[in-house]
Amino acid sequence: MSDNEKTTREIRIDPIVPTSSVLVATARGMRPRKEEAPAPRDTRKHVDTCPFCRGNEDKTPPTIASYPEEKQWDIRVVANLYPVLGENGSQDNMNFGLQQTIEGYGRHEVIIDHPSHGIAIHEMSTEHLAMIFKCYQDRMRELYTSDERLKYILAFKNFGPAAGASIPHTHSQIIAMPVVPENLFNELENSHQYFEKHHKCVFCSLIDEALTYEATIYDRESGEVRRKINVGQYVIEKNEHFVAIKPFASRYEWEIHILPLEHQADYLLTNEEKLQSFAEVLKNSMARLDQVIGGAQYNYFLHSIPHSKEFNNCSKSYHWHLEICPRTSIPSGFELGSGLFVNTISPEDAAEKLRSVDLSDIL
Repeated sequence: MSDNEKTTREIRIDPIVPTSSVLVATARGMRPRKEEAPAPRDTRKHVDTCPFCRGNEDKTPPTIASYPEEKQWDIRVVANLYPVLGENGSQDNMNFGLQQTIEGYGRHEVIIDHPSHGIAIHEMSTEHLAMIFKCYQDRMRELYTSDERLKYILAFKNFGPAAGASIPHTHSQIIAMPVVPENLFNELENSHQYFEKHHKCVFCSLIDEALTYEATIYDRESGEVRRKINVGQYVIEKNEHFVAIKPFASRYEWEIHILPLEHQADYLLTNEEKLQSFAEVLKNSMARLDQVIGGAQYNYFLHSIPHSKEFNNCSKSYHWHLEICPRTSIPSGFELGSGLFVNTISPEDAAEKLRSVDLSDIL
């Protein structure tokens, strides 16, 4: 461990949402704690009792959509048996004193994203990954047009018990809701404010910095180097259309964001050629994570501009992206009480370790 890694202790401000901060305290990673083995992964291709395995379609709700076709599907979409939001809500919104409620109306779908029970993302073909994200697009379009009350649709994946996955068969989910969630609203509002001030998308600015910016910051008294930022220091993967970046203010130790290089606010406008390009960056990024932390349990979620008139003015200021958040620690009382995430590995060191993985040996 480097001297810098031992002594880094600083609060980093999120450039997208400045009210959100991360405490990078690498010395915390040196504290005594029980070493835990990576969570075991069920790598079986088929499990007779699994409701998501091909051939067990009668154990789930009816098929909503399938790719390429229902009998020999590679991806299958069904309604969630235990939805967080219901389709047939009948209650009105209510206000009583300071308390308010909004009807819990919405849709909750499960995307069984591969017939192989225990396959990991980096083990899927890029063609299959592109098809998964095309499925997200199709379902989002369908749901947005089905009911004007739906304000936002979130596509996400929980992989592993630590990430909240209750069924080991690989799957992801889509939830359509009558509100725009706070974290997305904050991204939209702050990126719009940045655009109004600088006439440029803040996400595009971050991409430009990641690909071109370098600087050396010296201590005024001693003249020693305090921080050196090299071109590409935070870049994990890149191709013609997409870049995977380790955020400077990473909430999670191995967090990665994937963004289109060309400005685009609406994920639904991404064509199939670019989805293939996106799939390549995703596959390689997940392979790097798997090699570095082994058996990665993670959440990923897709943020895109809402299809709601009140956010029409955000098309130039917002930039769709995928956030990948590996779950290697449990939030502490300090984090829950303060809202300040604690990261025990410097994002610079994490990016270097991820970037140094030789993919030629594993893909």
